[in-house]
Amino acid sequence: MPETIANPMADRLRALIARGELIKMPCCFDALSAKLIEQAGFDLTFLSGFGASASRLGAPDTGLMSYGEVLDQARNAMHPLTIPMMADGDTGHGNSMNIMRTVTGFAHAGCAAVMIEDQVAPKRCGHTQGKSVVSRSEAIERIHAAVEGRASHDILILARTDARREHGLDEALARAEAFAKIGADILFVEEPYSIEEMATICRSIDGVHMANMLEGGQTPILPPAQLEELGFSIAAYPITLLSAAMKAMNAVLSDLAAGRSAKEHLLDFAELREQIGFDDYHRKASALSDRAQ
Repeated sequence: MPETIANPMADRLRALIARGELIKMPCCFDALSAKLIEQAGFDLTFLSGFGASASRLGAPDTGLMSYGEVLDQARNAMHPLTIPMMADGDTGHGNSMNIMRTVTGFAHAGCAAVMIEDQVAPKRCGHTQGKSVVSRSEAIERIHAAVEGRASHDILILARTDARREHGLDEALARAEAFAKIGADILFVEEPYSIEEMATICRSIDGVHMANMLEGGQTPILPPAQLEELGFSIAAYPITLLSAAMKAMNAVLSDLAAGRSAKEHLLDFAELREQIGFDDYHRKASALSDRAQ
């Protein structure tokens, strides 16, 4: 049987989880936001489907992005990073064979983990209207396929269920427990409605749990220390950066439209150049030129 193709970023994510401390994970939506997350000192990021669809298409996260577009966005976001990045594989983009291709594709791109969920395709953002889930047996089949894909190309499987809203917490827990038994590395029960439900999730199922801290959503927003106390290993902030960026751009556009200066909203140009990488580029170019002389 062929050996599994190694993935250094998957190993780095395993090491982060093994520390036993809550990992704060701001989610990115493109290469620049990913770069800023690493510059700010975070150890992990996630390419948000909500953010990627907004950034790439200017459209909502309603299954409009194709597998190829999501994978391309992941490759771009990975390019400036030295920290691990997880990616949103949605429903797997088809049947079991498609799911295996999705998993191996993100592994090839260097992603540390890929999320596969149990929504009906086309999927929806977890806290918006119109979502529904497939049967438990089909959900389990999807994670089986994801784990099978992982056997050839190392990557962690983040197994997500959105069954809480439509079928209740007990069904969501049953699905998450089945995902864990199959071999999912990280469990994500989306949209718990209370702190008690969040505690029940971590208490009921052994494993690595992710909490989704979506501002304005159904799940309570808790401080990291409380999330860790409840038993979560990862705290995702899926739209925080996107929302902040949009608010800032709207403020600047409003000032420009009114003929006001936008200066108060702007980074110093020197800081802008530094964070984007101009200064580093010129230092390296200068060093290469010096060595060539």
